[in-house]
Amino acid sequence: MRILITGGCGFIGSHLCKRFLEKGYSVICVDNLITGLQENIKEFLSFSNFKFINHDISQPLYISEEIDWVFHFASIASPFYYLKYPIKTLKAGILGTYNCLGIAKEKKAKFFLASTSEVYGDPEVHPQTEEYNGNVNIVGMRSCYDESKRASESLVYAYMRKHNLDVRVARIFNTYGPKMRLDDGRVISNFIRQALKGEDLTVYGEGKQTRSFCYIDDLIEAILKMMETDYKMPLNLGNPQEIKIIDLANLVLKLTDSKSKIKFLPLPENDPKRRCPDIKKARSILNWQPKVSLEEGLRKTIEYFKKCIKKSCGKN
Repeated sequence: MRILITGGCGFIGSHLCKRFLEKGYSVICVDNLITGLQENIKEFLSFSNFKFINHDISQPLYISEEIDWVFHFASIASPFYYLKYPIKTLKAGILGTYNCLGIAKEKKAKFFLASTSEVYGDPEVHPQTEEYNGNVNIVGMRSCYDESKRASESLVYAYMRKHNLDVRVARIFNTYGPKMRLDDGRVISNFIRQALKGEDLTVYGEGKQTRSFCYIDDLIEAILKMMETDYKMPLNLGNPQEIKIIDLANLVLKLTDSKSKIKFLPLPENDPKRRCPDIKKARSILNWQPKVSLEEGLRKTIEYFKKCIKKSCGKN
């Protein structure tokens, strides 16, 4: 089995590389290292069944090898970075998806799109089911990421209908764990880094907004199960257990034994008030649900961040 993974140096992509290599598959990792870290794949570079290509997937890519599965994870998913690179974010989502679908079509490969809970925007339906069409501000600051994923899904299903492509689409909710960037800009990495460095934890608004957090190992299991099923429509993948952001901040302070304070900042534009997946379909179709508790997952992530800060990693 030969696997192509775009965004393979990123947080989720690098975990997927590792899992497939452990299975004895051949892996081609494509990343332009804008937000992906070559450190994340360093241990694989000497493997004979691993190949790294430094390439921007928004540009066409020719692959000479036969490919069985194509995974499109290349995306600027961090709010800090997609606000910095809005056009690159749109290109990775839309043009990148188009190029990856072309590869899958040529190779007659199964195609997987890493979509996102952001397609639901600031939801008016709770929890969010796959049938909910979302509440996205298409001209807002966040729209470069949200709309790139919504357009990507449209492309995937156009290829499925027009070319009979075998597709999978996962709408991934907040995921965390080792190999996240220290400067990722998302709430868990922010809180842990700030707590370990003795800095104020930055909470936006009053911290009453909720999120649900899925540990990386649980997500990877769900992705593998998706590839084994014949279900082609979008599936929510995430942990349905909600937590208020202020409660998350206090939990991180407790687990890190940090003396940091909490600093409240204005709520960003279009920041979702509640975000929680309905995973009934994933439970029934995949026979899957998250197993790792938030506290257990945070402890593992904190240990990784401690080592990262000590080594000053997080740079290519």
